[in-house]
Amino acid sequence: MPIFPASATLAWKAGALLTSSGIMAGAFGAHALAPRLGDKAATWGMASQYAILNGIGLLAISQHPVYSKRLATPLIIAGTTLFSGSIFALLLYREKMGALTKIVGPSTPVGGVLMIAGYLSLLF
Repeated sequence: MPIFPASATLAWKAGALLTSSGIMAGAFGAHALAPRLGDKAATWGMASQYAILNGIGLLAISQHPVYSKRLATPLIIAGTTLFSGSIFALLLYREKMGALTKIVGPSTPVGGVLMIAGYLSLLF
């Protein structure tokens, strides 16, 4: 029995949510936020791409009856949320975050490690 059971339905719904929100965030960054982001627009785009790619990965994982019940789904969801979410938050609210920047900033690489761990867990 997996430590964090995740159903194929969770993987499918999270994949759909991450993919669609990544597309929306990318469009929002490219159009509405472009003047505000300036040279950071590429960073915003990268965070959007990671959300999209991980969403597609979860959609694929949901189709496999064994993998969707392992650690991959919760690790990828948490990792993508921390990784992309922290980048979005830092770019949008950096000047308003103050001391929270010291918490939100380090969550980006933690999210990356969780995403990697999620995909590596598919090996076992």
